[in-house]
Amino acid sequence: MSDTHHLLIPHAASAAEGCQQALQGLALPHLDRLLARLSPHPAASDSAEETSFSTPHERALARALGLPAQDGRTPWAAWHRHLQGNPADGQAWAFVTPCQWQVSTDHVTLRDPAQLGLDEAASRALLAIVAPWFAEDGIALHYDEPTRWLASGPLFADLATASLERVLLRDVRAWMPDAKQARTLHRLHSEMQMLLYTHAFNDERTARGLPLVNSFWVHGTGALPQPAPAPAATPPHMPATLRDAALREDWRAWAQAWAALDAGPVADLLRQAEAGAPVQLTLCGERGAAAFHSAPRSLAQRFQSLFRPQRFMDVRNQL
Repeated sequence: MSDTHHLLIPHAASAAEGCQQALQGLALPHLDRLLARLSPHPAASDSAEETSFSTPHERALARALGLPAQDGRTPWAAWHRHLQGNPADGQAWAFVTPCQWQVSTDHVTLRDPAQLGLDEAASRALLAIVAPWFAEDGIALHYDEPTRWLASGPLFADLATASLERVLLRDVRAWMPDAKQARTLHRLHSEMQMLLYTHAFNDERTARGLPLVNSFWVHGTGALPQPAPAPAATPPHMPATLRDAALREDWRAWAQAWAALDAGPVADLLRQAEAGAPVQLTLCGERGAAAFHSAPRSLAQRFQSLFRPQRFMDVRNQL
């Protein structure tokens, strides 16, 4: 187990035009000072396409925890059960998130489940309605929290699925699982939309002015490797403060959140690095992750850090 202090920052940059404009006037002095002290950590960095099933910060977190980091195949649901103290039974698990798909002529957009107003009672009632349909295909559903259920079944053993964060407020069609491998899920999507379209559950929600729930998203699929990795003594700290603003493309709020991060967790990590503690910083965007750590540096590297220090503006295009 590592005692390295690891700060993992999702949505640190984006290729979106609004983000690029916000970056022009963004001052992050603590981050620049920290980057000037650290060395690149290639083994913890990566790059992929924006359409990959797993986000860069999920891949980085998986590597830090000792979990499989293959695209769309990190067993987050099984890991969640493991952390709850449930026995590692070798089964494949998945998260199932009830949600709303807004269908238009050329988009099928997944609305943020947090905006649905589902409480535990409503979520359990909905689960009871749909569980028999899933059970017919060998999928057992279990309540976990209002906007997330657990599911077990052999279907999830080798199925790559896209992170919920990949599809939030976006067209889901770019991230649907493989049609042949996930034929069962594709059929269940159609059946759930037909079932819930005229169901009393949604009639009651409409009467109360609440959004309809008409679909679901499966993510975090797979079985834990055996033996399961031990929980990290010092797990990465992964602040989510940039997430909502980035997903809404509210770049003013995103820049404000970055300034707060720089003055808070980034400044704290800088102080730890200056005190000689081992630290790691991982910056993630839509495509890749750039990691840095405290490591011995050559004389040439030390001179370079003095005369041409590494700064965030040099790194952000890697993300």
